[in-house]
Amino acid sequence: MQENTLLNYTTYLHNDSKVWVTFVHGAGGSSSIWHKQLREFRKHFNVLLCDLRGHGNSEPRLKEAFNEKYTFEAITDDIVEVIDHLQIKKSHFVGISLGTILIRNLAENYPDKVEGLVMGGAIMKLNFRSRMLMGLGNVFKSVVPYLWLYRFFAFIIMPHSNHRESRVLFVREAKKLCQKEFLRWFKLTYEINPLLRLFRSKDINIPTLYVMGGEDYLFLPSVKKIVQKHENSSLLLIEHCGHVVNVEQPEIFNRLVINYISDLSWESILVQEALQQEKTILTAVK
Repeated sequence: MQENTLLNYTTYLHNDSKVWVTFVHGAGGSSSIWHKQLREFRKHFNVLLCDLRGHGNSEPRLKEAFNEKYTFEAITDDIVEVIDHLQIKKSHFVGISLGTILIRNLAENYPDKVEGLVMGGAIMKLNFRSRMLMGLGNVFKSVVPYLWLYRFFAFIIMPHSNHRESRVLFVREAKKLCQKEFLRWFKLTYEINPLLRLFRSKDINIPTLYVMGGEDYLFLPSVKKIVQKHENSSLLLIEHCGHVVNVEQPEIFNRLVINYISDLSWESILVQEALQQEKTILTAVK
């Protein structure tokens, strides 16, 4: 039984693999955003899906009921609580959109729990247009129904006809939020810039794969610059694709991300075996 204080989560256990992959969705979505990944990833890994607080089947946290200020630290800790509850020592994390900020923050605060990061539609910097959108949202958030704002933001971020499925999916999931919950999440925008500046300036010692759409014009330029500066980062660019890469190009996303995680996991096994062999030799010498 899950504890009432935990996020809603679902696990899919693999018969042989010891590798875990944890999926983290974006704001306004839910774990259903990963429905095109689930079948393929379950063939190779143990899978954990979480609904962030107030999203999907996760209720707003009781301890936050009278505190409207959500923080990235608190929401990141929600995910860690589930990881610890399941006694998962280490996992690969796959995020989409705002979920990439959360898993990057998790890697910052709990590096020993992270095997690798996959950042889909990563948000690493808000350009002028993004900041204007956030400013408009802050002006109108209390007087305009949140779904109007959400539809507007979704269209600006995902404007092309081939982005329609992503827009519809995110708006459909956002309908499950209430106005008060949307406002709590929207207030996260006040602390996002300092956090993103930290992420851009600091290269963590964790393998990181950015998976970006060639048409993700709001967020792609900053990711390209990060990959050039950060030694542990690499970029997979999917052409004719927008912000929500796992929905628009699931076959490409699944194949390449599964290969990436498999390669990292195999390298990790080889390193552990080499360390164990070295330890055995040193023990024998003594």
